[in-house]
Amino acid sequence: MKFYAMLLSAVMAVSSVTAQAADTPTYSDPYKMMEVVADNTFSRIARDQQKIVADPEVLRQIVNEELVPYIDSRYAALRVIGTSADLKNTPREELLAFVDAFQSYMISTYAGVFTQYSDQKVIIEPARAIDNQKIITIKTRVIDPGKPDINIEFKLRRGRDSENWLVFDMVAEGISLLDSKRAEFGNLIRQQGLNNVTQILLEKAKAPISKPEAQ
Repeated sequence: MKFYAMLLSAVMAVSSVTAQAADTPTYSDPYKMMEVVADNTFSRIARDQQKIVADPEVLRQIVNEELVPYIDSRYAALRVIGTSADLKNTPREELLAFVDAFQSYMISTYAGVFTQYSDQKVIIEPARAIDNQKIITIKTRVIDPGKPDINIEFKLRRGRDSENWLVFDMVAEGISLLDSKRAEFGNLIRQQGLNNVTQILLEKAKAPISKPEAQ
């Protein structure tokens, strides 16, 4: 419980980092949000395939415009830090810098994932009762004719003083993106410090967007 209290305090301390733009729609129904965001994102990727093939960097812009407003980057970033750093005593400026770098890195990560998408169909599970839950999981299936379906779960969080929902993790075929990043960067934070890992993330975020090599 102590860690989560510290995490909540840190989230509140950097609450301005991922504030949604005034013209960005908000949703109190997480299933409706996922439906709209998924449709907008994948429809745009399918529509812009020629541009993407010519320049995969287009995907970075798509992710930034269609997904980022609905991702709780600050919460995800602080979960990555976890117990690897003293959140209570870390200067706010360092936390802000890390959250910003982590968001840039995640934009490039998602963009890289979407290089494998062209015009598949995405099915979102039927809505379930939410009641007073603060964190939920929404299951989806990506259907690609002639290939096995890809099962993806999105984890969403409702703000403490808000009815709006934001995504903070994606689990593809049982592998949590957030957990994998915690494992990847946790030791680095302990060994090299938060500021050094922030710089590492910024460098990784600059890497060109490209399709994974065929196996």
